[in-house]
Amino acid sequence: MVTEICSRCNTVEECYEFMLAYAAQGLSSDDRSQSGKQIREFLQRAVDALSGLAEACIAAVKANGLEPAEKYLAFLAVLDRDARDSLCAIELVLAQSTISSQLIDNLNASMHLRAVLTDLFLLGEMNKPTRTIEPMTKPEGMLGLVSIASSDEYLR
Repeated sequence: MVTEICSRCNTVEECYEFMLAYAAQGLSSDDRSQSGKQIREFLQRAVDALSGLAEACIAAVKANGLEPAEKYLAFLAVLDRDARDSLCAIELVLAQSTISSQLIDNLNASMHLRAVLTDLFLLGEMNKPTRTIEPMTKPEGMLGLVSIASSDEYLR
């Protein structure tokens, strides 16, 4: 379940990165270029990834018994709203007969898309190993510096 959620998040992030590159090309249309053909594919994959994403996350919270569940579920309600808003914007772009770089640039700037991306980044950070701060040994004359180590390295 977590693998599926990570895959969905990666798909949305890859779409966003492709959109940045597409917007920079200054194309007036998605006709007659390789990236023009690809933009619709990336957008459709993002639609597929965002559709039902919050529900998959809710199922994972329940299946894994994450606590405090109410905090996770409250955040996932935000993710659901942001994903639905982003879906509306992406599907509107997909409905256009021509997709220009400017149209994609405007989609990139959409607060709806940025909100869902930020939600996904937050989820991604919560999936990373826990990090702890451990004091470094102090050679003579040095101030107290700290290093950051992942918890599994710290436990060894």
